Amino acid sequence: MASKKNSSSVSTSKDHPAVAAIRRSDAGKVKVACSDIDGILRGKYLHRDKFFGAVDGGFGFCDVVFGWDSGDQCYDNTQVTGWQHGFPDALARLDLSTARHVPWDNKVPFFLGEFVNADGTPYAVCPRQTLKRVLQRAEKLGFQVMTGMEFEWFNFAETPQSWAAKQGVGPEPITPGMFGYSLLRMADRRDFFNALMDDMAAFGVPIEGLHTETGPGVYEAAIAFSPALEQADRAILFKTGAREIGKQHGVMPSFMAKWNAALPGCSGHIHQSLSDGKNNVFFDAKSPRKMSRLFESYLAGQVACLMDFAPMFWPTINSYKRLVDGFWAPVKPTWGLDNRTASFRVIAGSPKATRLETRCPGADVNPYLAMAAVIAAGLHGVEQGLKLTAPPITGTNQGAENIPRAPRSLIDGTRVFQQSDVARNFLGDTFVDHFAATREWEHRQWQDAVTDWELKRYFEII
Repeated sequence: MASKKNSSSVSTSKDHPAVAAIRRSDAGKVKVACSDIDGILRGKYLHRDKFFGAVDGGFGFCDVVFGWDSGDQCYDNTQVTGWQHGFPDALARLDLSTARHVPWDNKVPFFLGEFVNADGTPYAVCPRQTLKRVLQRAEKLGFQVMTGMEFEWFNFAETPQSWAAKQGVGPEPITPGMFGYSLLRMADRRDFFNALMDDMAAFGVPIEGLHTETGPGVYEAAIAFSPALEQADRAILFKTGAREIGKQHGVMPSFMAKWNAALPGCSGHIHQSLSDGKNNVFFDAKSPRKMSRLFESYLAGQVACLMDFAPMFWPTINSYKRLVDGFWAPVKPTWGLDNRTASFRVIAGSPKATRLETRCPGADVNPYLAMAAVIAAGLHGVEQGLKLTAPPITGTNQGAENIPRAPRSLIDGTRVFQQSDVARNFLGDTFVDHFAATREWEHRQWQDAVTDWELKRYFEII
């Protein structure tokens, strides 16, 4: 089980218990990984001797992981990394407090890492470092950020080979029909379902709840609440782990935001609260809503700044196909009291459970970046003392009629993000410029593509 960690420090001692345990063991290799810009874990095995050398000094990792897209196509419009620099090694540093073993890979030791500059300062476009930068801002205000992520995703009876043979058309869900919270459908892939619960727990990614959702072959998992950096680690490990576990059971999980226009999309909800080290400061017993003024300011920041961080919530072309009016995904910066049709669902009651659920992100997010965005928006509200002037919506978006909706495309959201003073204040100019460039690249790839929709619509009759 991974231990909790302070968001501003990384343990690098050769005497760390996890390192000492590997020295005593007969393990010949260690698996390490870091997040790329899209939230895909890029990693390798290290020989045990190489690992021991990397414990304090780090190890070289080609900076192309920030210079290419999810299909390994190199960007032509970025400055931090690119052909003009020759794609040299960047310095990756292991966070020893992320130590765990991979249950489905012969219990090989595993560590997450992050990127630093030669002088040890944070590498500006590293997603994990970006989240830590925001969390340090919270710490200066005297708060620890607590979070929990939920993912919905579809599961298919496919392999990489069968999917390639189908040329991206007609994946077969593992179960048919619309059957949420179904004990019956859980039994259809009982071994896979139980492996998710049991192996994830052994991997240091405890799941509070796992059930079927409404849709063919779709599951939902809620990851146990924890400090925000630990939660983002758990979330990215969950997505990768689910895919690796699936391979053992003939299942291909997909966290794509919207794979089928006729079916609901896949969300990546983020639950949040702030602690002063002892108490949940979102709770106020004297408030009619049980919401503290600080909670209201935090929420007001998210309502005000949702669009400033749009591509961090909705990072792909496909993300915006999920934002359809009338489906479950909220499309406006609205809030409500225990209302799942709002972007921001306030769950207020007990001192322990009072929290905010930000429901707009999809399952295709990079967990580090989505979490950095929601927390930055909330902290902006706290720092500025914003008032929660907008009333809560009721029912199915009642009260949201005159509120502008979210952007309909990745390029529209990226342009807002690129011009946002709030995003630059919290994330830094280097990160904003680089991430915006990567999203502009993604948009251009979409513009150049010829889709099956176009063929069906135009091939014969135009």
